[in-house]
Amino acid sequence: MKKSLIILLVSANLFSQVSDSFEPIDVFDLEYVSNTEISPDGSKVLYQRNFNDIMTDQSFSNIWLINFDGSGNQPITTGNFKDNSPKWSNKGDKFIFKSNRNGKQQIFLYNLNNNSVQKLTNFQYSIGSLRWSPDDNYILFSSFIDDKREKLIKMPEKPKGAKWNDPPIEISDLNYKYDSSGFRKPGETQFFTVPANGGTPRQISNIPPEKRSGQGEWIDNNKIIFSANLNEDSDYNTNNTELYILDIISGKHEAITDRDGPDFSPKVSNDRSLIAYLGYDDKYLSYQQSSIYVMRRDGSDKYKIEMDLDRNISNIYWSGNDKRIYFQYDDNGITKIGSTTLDGSQETVVDEVGGLSFSRPYSGGFFSLSKNNRYSFTYGTAYNPADLATGYKGSKRRITNLNKDLFDYKKLGKVEEIWYQSSYDGRMIQGWIVKPPNFDNSKKYPLILEIHGGPHTNYGFHFSSEVQLFASKGYVVLYTNPRGSTSYGKEFANLIHHNYPSEDYDDLISGVDYIIDKGYIDQENLFVTGGSGGGVLTSWIIGKTDRFKAAVVAKPVINWYSFVLYADNIGYFYKYWFGDLPWNDPESYLKRSPISYVGNIKTPTMVLTGEKDFRTPMAESEQLYAGLKLNRVESMLVRIPDANHGIASKPSNLIAKVNAILSWFEKYKK
Repeated sequence: MKKSLIILLVSANLFSQVSDSFEPIDVFDLEYVSNTEISPDGSKVLYQRNFNDIMTDQSFSNIWLINFDGSGNQPITTGNFKDNSPKWSNKGDKFIFKSNRNGKQQIFLYNLNNNSVQKLTNFQYSIGSLRWSPDDNYILFSSFIDDKREKLIKMPEKPKGAKWNDPPIEISDLNYKYDSSGFRKPGETQFFTVPANGGTPRQISNIPPEKRSGQGEWIDNNKIIFSANLNEDSDYNTNNTELYILDIISGKHEAITDRDGPDFSPKVSNDRSLIAYLGYDDKYLSYQQSSIYVMRRDGSDKYKIEMDLDRNISNIYWSGNDKRIYFQYDDNGITKIGSTTLDGSQETVVDEVGGLSFSRPYSGGFFSLSKNNRYSFTYGTAYNPADLATGYKGSKRRITNLNKDLFDYKKLGKVEEIWYQSSYDGRMIQGWIVKPPNFDNSKKYPLILEIHGGPHTNYGFHFSSEVQLFASKGYVVLYTNPRGSTSYGKEFANLIHHNYPSEDYDDLISGVDYIIDKGYIDQENLFVTGGSGGGVLTSWIIGKTDRFKAAVVAKPVINWYSFVLYADNIGYFYKYWFGDLPWNDPESYLKRSPISYVGNIKTPTMVLTGEKDFRTPMAESEQLYAGLKLNRVESMLVRIPDANHGIASKPSNLIAKVNAILSWFEKYKK
């Protein structure tokens, strides 16, 4: 009896030590849904279940199957693999997916009739998105194929056994590097088919050298349609994509669009007579919204669906009877599913789509549509990363709760939506306040202003591990959508066209003043941070005011003159974000560069960037750090090894980022 009592007391003491706060290590326990795929008859849903492995610091995913009503939830694949992108056959009796379970990623077939799994490919190159042919006999996919380039620089033959350095790397492309994928390789994207019962992939396209193409869609069993920029000046006019019809028998392709601007994401109607697609006429604005266009399958009778909706459109689907088109859009920080008739009668179907970016509260999500207009989608709120939901005719039902085991005993900060006026012109700005768990209105709390990147993106009522971790350490967090943010229409977004950063500063500072007026903020403990475009604005803010105790500038642009010449899309930024090349208008570049205001900075500042960031390269951060040091400002440069612009792609990197920010703020907090 005495021994049992001791065991009970020890057990109780152990359980009492378990923290109910959301801690950095908990990031490894987070799971989320992506790539939902509802069956053609709407009875079942395939989904990709994503999780982290604490031992390898990697993210993995498996394929799960669940009934439309939420019953029968079961794994189809298991293990630490990257199983992804499931696609139902048109008959709904089998599906394909991609997986690296045999080393390199390949295509696999799962047959529901006998629950068998068959490996379809042993391909040596990367595999793009998968599409079933209308008769279910073939799988269409794209792949980037390496080419050999003739070397200009010739090296003499080295003596046998000699150890020389690798030969020089020759670069002659304008856009020669990409964030996350590295330096551009010689080659082009080609299309392939493989028999659904297995066999050798067959190349069906002949894309010109050094060109890139998008995903293809079947028009019928002998033709596909795809988006690509095959123009001679494609590196200099990166947005100018067209739609092409490819004849599988002959291998010849022909453009069926020709405007100045992008045409992409084609979707063929169920009766194979019409093609819907996205695009816009290029006005060379920093932000431009895609609309839905429709044409006949031969490219004739093109027209734009005129909707009373001033929002960007993505992810389109034809309804089962081809009378409506379903689509996805962001509205006031919330991702929604809408639908429209072909003459523009538009309606909202469902909201609370999201949860795919669980590091920061960005919008976004995914949905799919069945032949009978049932839908599945990623369901996300401020209190959960993406779960799976289903619905019909405007209904929604959450059918998974992947993180219940974690959040049943972890307290999250309450998220409160706010609207306030900008001091610049009185515009209403949307934002969200996140309060620490066990918030006490009678106390004073330190404040973190967290600024989104882009700048043409938006935050919303979405889960954010970073923001919740800040709140769990006793900070009130404010995040907002200042001018330039998306989901409020093209006029609001383009207020910063050729004018960024600018009055978005006033929008942000007005938000800080608004929350201070609520009475629970310690004005002696104000902090500011942001990444990418948020890093630009953080460095801009501390160059204009000393009211923040400390700042963390993450992956910023500091010098626009240098940025447009060595970021990863050289043909784009100068053309859309500025009025001219930097040497033709240096004053505009310098005026909008935070480096111009470094001499004003007195705020203790940490600068944090991934070492493999090609979007906002490390040299940008080093310029700011050098300026701060020369001015004897308390500062630190933090380099995240082996990280690109998406620092949080590894769970430990997300933790490192959060802990770096909190450590810096704690150091200077009164």
